[in-house]
Amino acid sequence: MQYTNAFVERFIQPIQQECLDHFIVFGEQHMDHLVNEFVDFYHEERPHQGKENELLTPGETQPDVLSIDSVNCRERLGGVLKHYHRQAA
Repeated sequence: MQYTNAFVERFIQPIQQECLDHFIVFGEQHMDHLVNEFVDFYHEERPHQGKENELLTPGETQPDVLSIDSVNCRERLGGVLKHYHRQAA
């Protein structure tokens, strides 16, 4: 049981610090929206140090050097969560 707690605690810390600390939650639906947006961000856009800063769900490979013109920013939750990605060629 302690093994599972370590995984849960490791997820609770980033959701609290990176998301919930920036909002006043107004009800269950609002909390569900915040958590769902963070979970999508966590799995699809946030790099993870335990995976050598790779994504949990790998997408396309990124080149080593990018020009500033080819980088776009995707924001979630009013800009609290940001993900920078390469513009499609």
